[in-house]
Amino acid sequence: MNFLDNNMFDLSKKVMDFLWQKQTITSDNIANAETPGYKAKYITFEDELQKRLDSQYGKTADEIKSSIASVRPEIHETVNESSRMDENNVNVDVESMELAKATLQYEFMLKAFNDDLTRISTVIKG
Repeated sequence: MNFLDNNMFDLSKKVMDFLWQKQTITSDNIANAETPGYKAKYITFEDELQKRLDSQYGKTADEIKSSIASVRPEIHETVNESSRMDENNVNVDVESMELAKATLQYEFMLKAFNDDLTRISTVIKG
């Protein structure tokens, strides 16, 4: 068995890609906090991934791999009204908190991924 074909690696990569995108979108929101008419964006991924994974019990590794690969993050624009005269609806405090959260989640996933690789390397080396 090739360890790099393991679904956990595919899942980890998918989650890290999502978290990287989330950081990028949140940073864009912060950068546009003073842009008239700008509407904050957000990304969704977790709920769709959870639904896909919940439906995979009893499936083969290849079917699970295909399901993981098919999940795509979706970028949305907020529709909430702005109280500002320029109709910008970015709340910098909320966006800063989301950026910090996504950064910590990304760092955790990266450390977990590296720890898995270290364990596999240790097993291979004996």
